[in-house]
Amino acid sequence: QVQLVESGGGLAQAGGSLRLTCAASGRTFSTYDLAWFRQAPGKEREFVATISSDGDSTDYTDSVKRRMIISRDNAKNTVFLQMNSLKPEDTAVYYCAAPPPYYRITSYTPEKRYLYWGQGTQVTVSS
Repeated sequence: QVQLVESGGGLAQAGGSLRLTCAASGRTFSTYDLAWFRQAPGKEREFVATISSDGDSTDYTDSVKRRMIISRDNAKNTVFLQMNSLKPEDTAVYYCAAPPPYYRITSYTPEKRYLYWGQGTQVTVSS
């Protein structure tokens, strides 16, 4: 089992940057693929990015490609989302999520496959 806690959200201007952090508990962090999701006001939660357990493979939704970078530090049980060139439409609550250990995820993995979710961190981008 893993517990996820997001941080790093806040207010940014369009064109600016923020770095989100997801800290995980547990000694088996390196066995989990991780993903970031987001939910904008009045919209369904959507996939943002995923990273494999060893950090070698990543995938992104089209709207954030070349602007956001997902990475992880398994020694520190942490996954990051570096968000650059922010746009007002990036405004949302951002969630970190994990499937069961050793379960491989892609951008097409349905939400029901994710067992563990953080509480979310608010990102607001002003124009």
